[in-house]
Amino acid sequence: MQEDNYIVREALVNAQERVVGYRLSWNTTPEGAAVTPDGARQLAAFVVGQMAEDGTAALGASQTVVLDMPASLLADPVCAALPPKSTIIALDASGLSAAGAQEDARGLRAGGTGILLRGFRPDEHAALLPLATHLELDVKAPDFAALVNQVRAMNQPGLTLIARGIDNWRVFAACAQAGMLAFCGNLHLTPRPESGVRELNPAQTLILQLMDMVRKNADVRQLESVLKRDAALSYKLLRYINSAGFGLGCEIQSLRHAVSMLGYSPLYRWLALLLATATTTGYSPVLMQTAVIRGRFSELLGAGFLPKNEAENLFVAGMFSLLDRLLGVPMEDVLEKIQLSESVTQALLAREGIYGPFLALAEACELHDPKLDSMATSLCLGSRHVNESQMAALAWAQNLDI
Repeated sequence: MQEDNYIVREALVNAQERVVGYRLSWNTTPEGAAVTPDGARQLAAFVVGQMAEDGTAALGASQTVVLDMPASLLADPVCAALPPKSTIIALDASGLSAAGAQEDARGLRAGGTGILLRGFRPDEHAALLPLATHLELDVKAPDFAALVNQVRAMNQPGLTLIARGIDNWRVFAACAQAGMLAFCGNLHLTPRPESGVRELNPAQTLILQLMDMVRKNADVRQLESVLKRDAALSYKLLRYINSAGFGLGCEIQSLRHAVSMLGYSPLYRWLALLLATATTTGYSPVLMQTAVIRGRFSELLGAGFLPKNEAENLFVAGMFSLLDRLLGVPMEDVLEKIQLSESVTQALLAREGIYGPFLALAEACELHDPKLDSMATSLCLGSRHVNESQMAALAWAQNLDI
């Protein structure tokens, strides 16, 4: 792994805003810049190193890793070592003119690896289209609509179109209507045109009541009586607790069973997850997944540096950092309805206090933040710990039954 390089990720989403993969890159590679052979090789080697012993990718089979790669590396052993069913290699179409590059790409595709072409021009690169599983098109290009129509007319079976450069929800809706996937950048973090201040729904209010009771160490029988008011919430909570992401090793059959085995702190975490998914309007799967990853990533960043209960508070801070967008309620209003510790509140409102810097670092890995290196250094965190924590958070989020 390149020293002091940090992985940043960008979600690849479908028309329903569900995450189907992540584009991974180094923070030192500016957006839109060509990746260097050394940087690409080292990133690919890191991804291979995250593979489980059974040969599956850390992110699992249902999501995909997109890696930028110069054509000169297609024959490198590290490309062959990448898990083919969950890897897409992104290539500049112009780079495939080099001798042997097309044959190398053809061999990888035959083995199941996805091939994404960018910079595609029908008049120059039509012969390359059969090599591709995905085609990336920039929505800001003046001839974007015409290019989409030209590619559609070429009738290439199995080709998936991906939109890049989307910066507003109207354009996203148009691309989704056209059946395109999209690299969403930070679009999911921006307000929607129709969004406004909404009241908490009954389920959210009930969960906030439960969280307050847990914080006050209420008797488990009281908690059960409140939870039983909503059978759907009870079912969903137990489903979370028993999902693979928590790795309990035995089936939890009741709230009382969960509390007796694990205590109130894990229950508070589960309720935080439940609150974030209890929205009935404006639900965005990519935003939900971002919140879950941010919570787990923040927690893992602090593990080993903070006491266990402090690290668990980092999970809540990370999850709640997007609660205003998930619920459509201003953060100040959310904080009025649930009593959080002063340290968590400081992190949520100003990224300050003991938890704020860890949360800010987790956020920085979602974008090409130029301060990422200095933020990690200020916490005495090395790039390997940060990068491995992020990959572990991605895998953990995928294993939750959300």
